[in-house]
Amino acid sequence: MRSDPASCFPSVPSGCRVYAIGDVHGRADLLDQLLARIAEDAQANAHKALSLVFLGDFVDRGLHSKAVVDRLIAGPPSTGPLAKAAWVCLRGNHEDYLVRFFTDQGSGRAWCANGGVATVESYAGPLTDEQRTDLAALQLAFIRALPRNHLRFLSRLPLWHLIGDYLFVHAGIRPGIRLEDQDPGDMLWIRDEFLFDPTPHPWVVVHGHSQRPLPEVRANRIGIDTGAYRSGVLTALVLDGSTQHFLST
Repeated sequence: MRSDPASCFPSVPSGCRVYAIGDVHGRADLLDQLLARIAEDAQANAHKALSLVFLGDFVDRGLHSKAVVDRLIAGPPSTGPLAKAAWVCLRGNHEDYLVRFFTDQGSGRAWCANGGVATVESYAGPLTDEQRTDLAALQLAFIRALPRNHLRFLSRLPLWHLIGDYLFVHAGIRPGIRLEDQDPGDMLWIRDEFLFDPTPHPWVVVHGHSQRPLPEVRANRIGIDTGAYRSGVLTALVLDGSTQHFLST
């Protein structure tokens, strides 16, 4: 935590290089491209301890949610520049949708309106018209198709992660509330109360969730959801010491 958030330059610990990856939303192709770019960047910084932090919303909207989750469950590659990287996956509101629908059929209507059908099809294959429109049929197809290791992984994702002067979380935090007292719903869903509050936080908050054409850098937060599923641009924030820059597809 910074002793004077208003005046200190935020930083990560010496010898560390951190890559925060924005909302993937089923674009396995873009995730592979971005990880390749990160690996190239890491190769030039081989003496650094690497951390990759994925900010949630891995599923929905894009066509290959299952492939994205497979890739994240696999963790860092066994060889190459990322082999020893710390690999942190956070929960987004779309993972929350998915997990809830597994046991709560009633939550499916909102999930389907936000790209959930594409996720079910990525697991179960093409759906019939009945399965697409009948929540009971859709839930049954999903329960049958979802690998249990995927359900365990998605159910246990943490809400936040701290590295140095940076807090990583999917949507944001409610200003003025201690981290341990934050509402999980805010961390998954908050927008205006967080986005438009200029008050310094104890950390610079790195988040996704709220789409912008370009990364959004403010004194108290950095937003990196660049709408990958429709823009084709998946973004990573790179932190090293007190420096910040971006990689993208």
